[in-house]
Amino acid sequence: MPSLLLQLLLRRFALLLAAYLLLRGGFYMANHSVFAEASVEQTLLAFWHGFRFDLSALLLLNFPFLLLSLIPAYGRIWQRTLRGVYLTLNAPGLALNIIDSQYFKFIGRRTSDELFTITGDIERQAGQLVWHYWFLVPPFVLLFGLLWYFYPMPKAAPVQTNPRGALRRMTVAMLELTLVAGLAVLGIRGGLQLKPLRPGHAFVQTPPSLGHLALNSTFTFIKSIGQKVLERREFFSTSAALQQALGASYPAPRPQPTARPDNVVVLLVEGFASEYNGIENPGQRSYTPFFDSLATQGLLFREHYANGRRSIESLPAILAGLPALMESPYITSNFQTNELHGLGELLGRRGYTTSVFHGAQNGTMGFNVFASKAGIQQYYGLEEYPRGAKSPDYDGHWGIFDEPYLQYFAQQLTQQRQPFFSTVFTLTSHEPFPVPSQYQGRFSPGKLPIHASIGYTDFALKRFFATASKQPWYRNTLFVLLADHTSQSLQPDYQNLLGSYKTPLLLFHPGRQLPAADVHRITQQADVPATVLDYLGFGADASQLLPFGYSVFDNRVTGRAVFLSGNTYYLVHRDYVTELTTDNQVRLYPYRTHNLPAQPLAQPPRDKQQAYGNELRALVQFFTNGLLDNTLYSKHGPAVAQTL
Repeated sequence: MPSLLLQLLLRRFALLLAAYLLLRGGFYMANHSVFAEASVEQTLLAFWHGFRFDLSALLLLNFPFLLLSLIPAYGRIWQRTLRGVYLTLNAPGLALNIIDSQYFKFIGRRTSDELFTITGDIERQAGQLVWHYWFLVPPFVLLFGLLWYFYPMPKAAPVQTNPRGALRRMTVAMLELTLVAGLAVLGIRGGLQLKPLRPGHAFVQTPPSLGHLALNSTFTFIKSIGQKVLERREFFSTSAALQQALGASYPAPRPQPTARPDNVVVLLVEGFASEYNGIENPGQRSYTPFFDSLATQGLLFREHYANGRRSIESLPAILAGLPALMESPYITSNFQTNELHGLGELLGRRGYTTSVFHGAQNGTMGFNVFASKAGIQQYYGLEEYPRGAKSPDYDGHWGIFDEPYLQYFAQQLTQQRQPFFSTVFTLTSHEPFPVPSQYQGRFSPGKLPIHASIGYTDFALKRFFATASKQPWYRNTLFVLLADHTSQSLQPDYQNLLGSYKTPLLLFHPGRQLPAADVHRITQQADVPATVLDYLGFGADASQLLPFGYSVFDNRVTGRAVFLSGNTYYLVHRDYVTELTTDNQVRLYPYRTHNLPAQPLAQPPRDKQQAYGNELRALVQFFTNGLLDNTLYSKHGPAVAQTL
């Protein structure tokens, strides 16, 4: 029979496992739409798989408690001290998982140590975040209280009446210690497999989205601390093989027209998902009447996808053609000092004035640092705005409301020397989705908090174009309008993996007809650099473009989109969506606009599976090894296996 110490330890860990089961249930209910495509059996299996990750996380988190629990002391003071250690160690884990039930809605994955990289942003927003998410506090208090109340305490120390049993008791204690140590190591590793348990192991089930359910935020957070961001890939053993796999999908630069000295303005709109507009959703309610009207006057690409789910991932894709193919954001990664050639640098060589505008606190998400890295000459943040945070235009949360900030942006562009390339990143349609007091009730509230905010941002865009149209640079400017990522979702046909990346891309030029393009080709954020250079006729700079994106005007290819979701890579083509799993399996799904089926094809075309699988593997190897070795721009191509 186990000793009292071991019995207490097992009961205390069982209580934690029960708490994490409740946390998983809460996470499931808060994000039910993400898992709606899964059957009941698949969902229950994900819950079962979750115990493996819970046990590993709890053993890692409670290792000090585990050691202290093996001390054979039963006094009330010591046992209360142990309970204090227990509660102190586990309170952060409870909080992290409860917070992630909402944070997951915005980043599409469980939290990692990225929280350390945006500490300043969190500190600035702490007050409003607590106020807005007050409903997360009661579950934490309740669960913490339950842990305290049901924590097993010994009724009394066991009475030892037989001195001759001391040796036996010592032997049993040593055996139990050995058993506990062995089981703890096994539990932390997650089993007897060759490599220790990693987040990627959660995504081998079908549908892959259930991997997020099987995981817990404590596990992903702990596993991300001090870990290498990227694991070297060796899909192709030679540079020639890698280049061949890339070559079929990355044609040489096409002949260029005469250079056009047009200005270029990129309007990067926070959370401006395709789901909210009317032009992409005929017959449904639209929250963007101005955008719908503007889209009829330009090129609206109907099959456009973001490369990531977070704002911090959008600028590298849009300004440098670098998609978000690693869990940590490039901007805050160890690779941020790598060689990178952004549009600011490439257009600056051609005499362009370059700038980025963002009405939030300077330094938010490292945008100012990355803008400089991409060759942008001027960065305008909250500090440059008249009166800054003391301005009546300050929203009290993130920065300047969209309407006054876009007016300011239009006026600043008039002061810049032409030709210019400028990007503005809006922010009002971000949690908590405010609307200025003078416009309360003007915009349709819809059924989600973001709907009225999107209506306000659409109005701000209308006012911007009205002001811009009176400026001398307007008719000589290409406007590129797109979103950083998706946000809250109401429509069931968008509540799937592909729908969570579906955003619009609009090219509009008020002064000239745009070149012909197939608006139903697959496009992505990483296409912007190639598109801008191609449109302007600067084909000579194509050698310093990364091979992830295409120009939307290059009709030799049908386009593609690539992204990472839950340690699984996806490649979108017009006929199929290709999935590359963590165990190097390739699956094909039939492509439908913003709608990924729950199950892959049982018998996919072998030629497509091989071709698209190799293309996706080549992109992943190019990205990972190129960052690890700082060879993304090497004329010999990205690094291959270290043995070469």
